[in-house]
Amino acid sequence: MATNRMWDEFCDQLKEAGQALLDDQAPQDPLNQAEGVRYLLRLLRYATLNNIENADPRFPTITNALDPNLRCKIGADNPDNIYLRAPLSAEYRYRIHGTRGTAPLLTLGSKANRYHIDGTMASTGELANDEITVDDEGRFSVIASAEPPPDGGDWLPLTEATTNLTGRQSFQDRSAEIPARVEIELLDDVPAPEPLDPGTFARQLAQAVQFVKGTSATFTRWTRMFSERPNELPDWGQDLFQGAGGDPAIFYLHGYWRIAADEAWVIRTRVPECEYWNFVLQNWWMESLDHDRMNTYVNNRSARLDEDGTVTIVVADRDPGFGNWLTTGGHREGTALLRWVGATDHPLPTCTVVKV
Repeated sequence: MATNRMWDEFCDQLKEAGQALLDDQAPQDPLNQAEGVRYLLRLLRYATLNNIENADPRFPTITNALDPNLRCKIGADNPDNIYLRAPLSAEYRYRIHGTRGTAPLLTLGSKANRYHIDGTMASTGELANDEITVDDEGRFSVIASAEPPPDGGDWLPLTEATTNLTGRQSFQDRSAEIPARVEIELLDDVPAPEPLDPGTFARQLAQAVQFVKGTSATFTRWTRMFSERPNELPDWGQDLFQGAGGDPAIFYLHGYWRIAADEAWVIRTRVPECEYWNFVLQNWWMESLDHDRMNTYVNNRSARLDEDGTVTIVVADRDPGFGNWLTTGGHREGTALLRWVGATDHPLPTCTVVKV
């Protein structure tokens, strides 16, 4: 039977990405393995969109990794976020513009995405929330380019290493807050459309597979590292997380939880002065648990504070009757993340496991 060589190579390379499922520390039960396969499919969906369909920096479009069509959860995604992405190149000039809305936080960054190579996504430029100028009608406009705009205004720097725009909108109450509308346009002459180039497409296809392999391998390493200190939320050092595309305004406290059916993981912490915080449960693959249907995360708006102003979070199969209860969603182990955003200091929680 005749076959297409490009397709065969793609399928063979994609099969290699499944090695993440067989990691010697990855849970092998049906639930976790099924979630692992779903995770790889989500990564592939995201990779083909951003490495093939929306890969040309001359024709950029904003996408959202967590939209209902993609549902791609990467590296401890935040359920409170809209994650924005578009291809960029320092060869061109862009205008990122729209209406600010009422989402409490909006940040924009230019990144050098090397997830398909070494699992990093270094920052090449950042605009923090209060650095984005908004006019009286709620509109903003940012120039993204290698050189500052001659007429001044908000500027997002690009370098030779820049590959893409990333943006985060963070919400505290989605039912009441209005998302920012963010668009991007090329300021240089728009090139004439060209037919598909087979050589370019072959490279894009290979890069999409490498993204799946590299991303799954990177966060498998993270999970393995976190599992060395189960049921804790230590400071692992922020450089690792910033180097993978983290927001400079966020202090990340990643952890790994492992509890029996009759146990609870209890987290107690002082809450610093900050713009926003949340705590999110994830599965072994570092995907947020099903927050659309279950109480698997809490933020500064939804949390009930203790009388002394601290917060207690309780992870357990069933409601223990105290603290802010989060369900395990049928899991016995997984990862977790506490984010302090724009905080004056970064307290480390006290964590214990108790019988319930």
